[in-house]
Amino acid sequence: MKIAIIAGGNRKDSSSTQMLRYMEKALKEKEIQITFVDLYQHQLPLYSPDSSEPSAQVDALVQAVSDADGIILGTPEYHGSFSGVLKNALDYLGAAQFEGKPVLVANASAGAVGVSSLTQLQTVVRNLHGINCTEWVSLGGDNRNFAEDGQPANDKTKQRILYALEHLTRLVKQLRLS
Repeated sequence: MKIAIIAGGNRKDSSSTQMLRYMEKALKEKEIQITFVDLYQHQLPLYSPDSSEPSAQVDALVQAVSDADGIILGTPEYHGSFSGVLKNALDYLGAAQFEGKPVLVANASAGAVGVSSLTQLQTVVRNLHGINCTEWVSLGGDNRNFAEDGQPANDKTKQRILYALEHLTRLVKQLRLS
């Protein structure tokens, strides 16, 4: 099984990226192949349908999602929505990369929860013909803290993340068998 993780944080110490790095580690422990695209470290040019300039970062993003059996999209929540860098990345992708693939959406928000960004992200996933996972992860307040070793700071957060990952991997397996 191959999972592409796209980190839509645009801060060096993004809590949403920390959450996704924990997800990456948990999935690798299950011997799942991961391609991790960190949009902070690998910034993409601003999308324009008129542009035809090649970009190694864009090519790597498209290839990662094309090769994946499932996708995880992670974002901080800004003004009730997902990050601009993630929207820019999604504009480079289409149904050719998403169609029929399970997608887990996840965020970390300074507020109590970041549900608005996740519902909007799920709308984009539907428009890209992806299949939204029945679960999502929304970490807010102190629940978005991670220890220096990358583990969630509290067990409740860890269990929530693992529960959502189990739903994603089960959905990927079910769709691969059909």
